[in-house]
Amino acid sequence: MSSSPYPNQRWHLQESDPALISNLSQKLQCAPLLAQVLVNRGWQTEADIKAFLEPESLILPPPHEVFENLGIAVELLSQAIAQGQKITICGDYDADGMTSTALLLRALRHLGANIDYEIPSRMQEGYGINSRIVEDCHRRGIKLILTVDNGISALEPIQRARELGIAVIVTDHHDIPPELPPAEAILNPKLLPPDSPYASLAGVGVAYVLAISLAQRLGQVKGLVRPLRELCTLGTIADLAALTGVNRRWVKQGLQTIPQSNLAGIQALMLVSDSLPNANSSLKPTAVGFRLGPRINAIGRIGDPQVVIDLLTTDDSQEAQALAEICEATNKERQNLCTTIEEEAIALVEESGFDPEQERVLVILKSGWHHGVIGIVASRLLERYGVPVFIATPEDGNHLRGSARGIPEFDVFAALQDSADLLEKFGGHRAAGGFSLKTENLDRWRSRLRDFAHRCLEPEYLRPLVTLDAEISLADISWELYESLENLQPFGMGNPEPIFSSRGVRVLEQSTMGASQAHLKFTLGQENPHCPSETVTIPAKAWRWGDYYPLPQEIDIAYKLRSHNWRGQTTLELELAGFRPTVTTPVSISIKKNVEIPWDCPEPPNYPSPNWQPLDDLGQCLAHLRGDILIYGDQRPYVAQRELSAQIHYDRPRQVCPTFIFWTLPPSWSHLRWLLAIGKPNTVYLAGHRPRFPQGVELQAKLSIHLGQLQGQAQPKLNLLALGQTHWVAPRTIVAALRGMGYPCTGFKDTLPLEQEIEHLQQWYQRRAEDFLVKLSESP
Repeated sequence: MSSSPYPNQRWHLQESDPALISNLSQKLQCAPLLAQVLVNRGWQTEADIKAFLEPESLILPPPHEVFENLGIAVELLSQAIAQGQKITICGDYDADGMTSTALLLRALRHLGANIDYEIPSRMQEGYGINSRIVEDCHRRGIKLILTVDNGISALEPIQRARELGIAVIVTDHHDIPPELPPAEAILNPKLLPPDSPYASLAGVGVAYVLAISLAQRLGQVKGLVRPLRELCTLGTIADLAALTGVNRRWVKQGLQTIPQSNLAGIQALMLVSDSLPNANSSLKPTAVGFRLGPRINAIGRIGDPQVVIDLLTTDDSQEAQALAEICEATNKERQNLCTTIEEEAIALVEESGFDPEQERVLVILKSGWHHGVIGIVASRLLERYGVPVFIATPEDGNHLRGSARGIPEFDVFAALQDSADLLEKFGGHRAAGGFSLKTENLDRWRSRLRDFAHRCLEPEYLRPLVTLDAEISLADISWELYESLENLQPFGMGNPEPIFSSRGVRVLEQSTMGASQAHLKFTLGQENPHCPSETVTIPAKAWRWGDYYPLPQEIDIAYKLRSHNWRGQTTLELELAGFRPTVTTPVSISIKKNVEIPWDCPEPPNYPSPNWQPLDDLGQCLAHLRGDILIYGDQRPYVAQRELSAQIHYDRPRQVCPTFIFWTLPPSWSHLRWLLAIGKPNTVYLAGHRPRFPQGVELQAKLSIHLGQLQGQAQPKLNLLALGQTHWVAPRTIVAALRGMGYPCTGFKDTLPLEQEIEHLQQWYQRRAEDFLVKLSESP
């Protein structure tokens, strides 16, 4: 079961400008809701919206005017083809790299090139062109190497190629390093201005530009554009490239022709993945992203990339079917591996007592995990725990190799750069990366990552973000709305699928589904605001939410619209992206007033009073301390470990700590005595800062939310100490708030009215170190 009864998310509702929305709605002759979604995507003028909705209308500059080295690359390839020189493509083992390799193989074979390819081993060599490939090419008499989806950082291998007399053309889309490699030509959209329509190209998009430009130069473009554009579409979506600019145009065109593709490999992939669309309809990016892409990526992760290259370059339908079935079987194996590793990783995290707020980054490893799939598991752990994830597995007894995934506020590549002196190799971008290091550096590296995470992540960032386009009622959902939103296709990076929210939705029916019962399906209902006597109902599904079953009876939901075809009947349904218990006002909560709410506030054991000292300068104090130190309090600073002789712990003692530093006091005498009883400090330094704590009405609203979360629990109980720590108030302050809301809280000692209790709380936080020179057992 999940440790939380509902997803621990933060919802952000996009701001609305009613005047702008109304104006655009009238000018575009569209529903205000569609206008709102367009504005949320950054399109606010008629011209911008037209270019977005009709990407074919974009006026694109010719590629040779944009890519400075395109002419050189075309000339080198033209000469190599004319002279019959041997050319090798150096690709990559992910979907982008394999589709790029297949695209250029098809194109160059069509143009008469003497061409083969190399893809480095994921397990033995890692990403990108390397010296082994260069030396091998030299032995085979290769005169020209063409990299795809890699090469921009391959300084030494490309320098070696030049020494051996091999020309190199780099086509890549990864971030630009401080020093470019000495290639004869470099094509990389990251070298273009950010507002260029070509700036968001994936590696396969760069390969497409080169292939079509070369075919035009040689006068052999006929019959080549459509199949290459389909491969470009497949790779662009599978690589999660931004579907803006020229990507949007090419992907939209490719999705229209893929269902009737003449490429035997694509047809076979659609067949084994059960994603063949209806006749005369286009394929949706979700089918490519969730059905075709994973079957290609699975090969790169745990199989032989040659399978995909052969699949996408063969014209033999029987061979294509056999290869597609290998992709299907490999994908199932990949799914099983991911499930097993995810379960083992969660067990390790839970056993360790991992505290996301204290750690702010999760570093986890275990022997035996398959290196090819741990990146997928990292994404799932990030979704579960809400913190950046660095996951690794030993390559041998002395080295670790792993993958990282980050949240929006955390730059993975910057974090790896910050600890570069402890790593052997690393790469990536803001959202994801890969790394390797010596096992002996693990503890120092983990500490360095914690330092970096604490510098850039506030506690409120440690929950997955759901961005909502608009709040609507279920009565607003219609086929007309669904079809208007379909005009925004293709959805993907840079153009996310719209997410809406609805409040106060009743769960009329719910059940688990799937072989492992990991998914949920529902019938949801809501009163029609236009006709209160009518209840609007709609089916819904939630993927990988089995741990949250059963959901509360009344919830707020975040969702996407879906069409579902079953036995010839097509219906509208919702795909849930989030939910939370419905809370309207403090009097409308799931537990009725005047009903006793069980509470728990265990009495702490006594512990002799430590030596209390005022804290004047934190840095000066730490410089003279040794051993284990606990730093505690609201908005307490995070101290870099690397310069200290002491071992720093945060927020809650898990072991004896001879020294405590209180940035703010704990919320009450009870909290204080529990901390001292567990940590057993000899000395406590008190800085005397005041925490942020809610005022009366705000505290009651927060408590009513918490009560709503208890709905459906067999034996609900309020943990007053945990609630007090969450909101920085004393247990008696919580009880006073509950009594003010109509709950008796029988058995708890008498309390003052809430506002007076808050005044006492303010006085508590004003105490100084000398005020604690009493026996704690004699505290009030």
